[in-house]
Amino acid sequence: MAQQDDDEPRAAKAKILVVEDDHALLFGLRKNLQFEGYDVLAAADGEIGLQMAVDGKPDLIILDIMLPRLNGFELCETLRKNRIDIPVIFLSAKSAEGDKITGLDLGGDDYITKPFSVRELLARVKSILRRLREADEKPCRFGKVEVDFRGQTVKVKGKPVSLTSKEFQLLRCLVRSQGKVLTRESILQKVWGFDYYGTSRTIDNFINRLRQKIEDDADNPRHIVTVRGVGYKFCAS
Repeated sequence: MAQQDDDEPRAAKAKILVVEDDHALLFGLRKNLQFEGYDVLAAADGEIGLQMAVDGKPDLIILDIMLPRLNGFELCETLRKNRIDIPVIFLSAKSAEGDKITGLDLGGDDYITKPFSVRELLARVKSILRRLREADEKPCRFGKVEVDFRGQTVKVKGKPVSLTSKEFQLLRCLVRSQGKVLTRESILQKVWGFDYYGTSRTIDNFINRLRQKIEDDADNPRHIVTVRGVGYKFCAS
């Protein structure tokens, strides 16, 4: 089992999903990750792994490629096609350059070949989670709006504005995708979940409410812009 450096604080309570059909390896990974302070979900085949990724909303997925029922490439591709952006570390005995390129092209964030060093894997896990945490902790300012993602607070012209949980998640989704056009379907899946059966009207209503709270002129928005026939785009300037 990997040992933590004495002067290094324990990891934040992030949730990690491990999808691996080698039961001994799955057991070892789970124990090492739990020792580091993570909550761990585990699945031994791809279909169960996909469902746990959707329902469990982990912060990171460690994903084998050669899995029964649904392989790792297919699982990752399904997540990305449905706009689910959970970071993925591929963990596989497939070491050919072409396999690595395929994994990264499908939306993987890292690729580690077996056999591997547990310490190296843990270091890469921490690196990815640190980047996500720093992105969320850094206050975001645009126009007359200041957003503290860590504290989940919003101020407009220096005054606090109350947002519901879903409104705050919607704002985070838009800000994280700055400059990109998001379809209503992709926003539904990112904010409400893979299996939520809402309508485009749901998004329009929430967008309108959010504009009323943060835009100077909700009828002529500066930051949450409608892209006709497609969806919405966030503009900081």
